[in-house]
Amino acid sequence: MATKQPAMSPSDLPVAEVLDRATGPRRAEADELLAIFRDVSGEQPVVWAGRIIGFGEYEYRYDSGHGGRAPLLAFASGPREHTIYMPNDFAERWPDLLARLGPHRASKVCLYFTRLTGVDRDALRMLLELVLDDARSQAV
Repeated sequence: MATKQPAMSPSDLPVAEVLDRATGPRRAEADELLAIFRDVSGEQPVVWAGRIIGFGEYEYRYDSGHGGRAPLLAFASGPREHTIYMPNDFAERWPDLLARLGPHRASKVCLYFTRLTGVDRDALRMLLELVLDDARSQAV
């Protein structure tokens, strides 16, 4: 019997196939995000969980003992929006950068852009560098 892979694990799915889920102008924006994430991380993209474009990888373990693997940086682009995966409570940690970022919405662990129009690319890069540092500091 084959061992079941965790939902959040890397796959061999082609990156372009996942990026093609973004349509119209968002498809070109997905390519731009790919270039920014690759540049900031210094890593090659890999598809995680069948839909997330991840860069690098780390293992984490919480005080509770729960742990797993995750990409150092990750995003997903779809037909309606781009999602950037962030560390817990990022909005409270880096409010100045979020204020500079431009049009977006945020949840506890995700940053959402309908379009990249008006997004401050320097603020986005700085934010991704902080996320990368945070992920590396969480590595087991």
